[in-house]
Amino acid sequence: MTTRHDALQHLAPAWFTIVMGLCGLGLAWLRAEPLMGELTAPLAGLIGLLALAIFVVLAVASALRLRRHPQAWAADRAHPVRHVFMAAMPAALLLLATLAWGLFHPARDDAPLLRGLIDAAWWTGSIGLWLATLWTLTRWWRGNQPGGLVWQVFTPALLIPVVGNVLPPLAGLGLGHGDWAMAQFGIGVLFWPVLLTLMLVRLATQGPWPDRLMPGNLILITPPAVIGLVLLQAGAPLALGWGCWGVSLFTLAWVLTQAPRILAQPFGLPHWGMSFPLAAFTTLTLTLARPGQALAVFGPILLAATSLVVLGLLLATWRGLRDGTLLAPEPVASLTPVGATPGTT
Repeated sequence: MTTRHDALQHLAPAWFTIVMGLCGLGLAWLRAEPLMGELTAPLAGLIGLLALAIFVVLAVASALRLRRHPQAWAADRAHPVRHVFMAAMPAALLLLATLAWGLFHPARDDAPLLRGLIDAAWWTGSIGLWLATLWTLTRWWRGNQPGGLVWQVFTPALLIPVVGNVLPPLAGLGLGHGDWAMAQFGIGVLFWPVLLTLMLVRLATQGPWPDRLMPGNLILITPPAVIGLVLLQAGAPLALGWGCWGVSLFTLAWVLTQAPRILAQPFGLPHWGMSFPLAAFTTLTLTLARPGQALAVFGPILLAATSLVVLGLLLATWRGLRDGTLLAPEPVASLTPVGATPGTT
């Protein structure tokens, strides 16, 4: 039976995607207030408290893991897929700051401590994500050498450290850090079509990634949804927001054609890759919704569905931790390209 000490060894950075999903859901409920009333904000606050508590627990546990199992951290950094989740921790911190800003909007004069904490979390997450992107793309200079640019890298999870740079303006514009936030936003906008193209090439030449990673396909929804939110927040024409919503909707429909393969997978941490993308699309939908329009009905329905998905993920995670099936080696390392002999990668 796995001991607590052994379990800690398997607490990979991907666990911070739980915080990302919860923060995304909190932001969606916060955005629902014009349509659904004032009770949505307290609910968003409760979700934010849960996300913060989980973040603190994961951060402490990760620090212990780094001290006790440095070889496990080295294995995560070297893995062709898992290395991208090094960006999940700063992304989670950035989203916590974004949700806190949306809930409280503290002024420097009225609540200097809270404002200072949000600023510190935002800057730490933003710079951490920028550095994670630089580190990830620096690996590509190695070519086909170990840890370099190989087809196994190109899964939707790669969007987290690279296209994740579209996240900072969600709070950065309101916090007064718009110049840096939009500069970082440009990195994500630049690399989104690049990575999407490379993933399509991988599908055509190497075949799809393992079924175990299929739930992460929903990550493809995230870039257009977040880009649309940022553009609308920055005062762009409403038509651009609708364009991004249309891309997100089509991507969701495209990904859901693989629903049987996704649903056939036993629950694992990759399923949390569904949470933030659904929440981001829901938030954009609620942002565009106006009373009397179709989205004013579709938005709350989508919010309810997303909430049920996240609740189901939380319950499944609790069961997995209780049964000892989660903090254990996952069969995601064997990525065999088309034409390769099994066991050679």
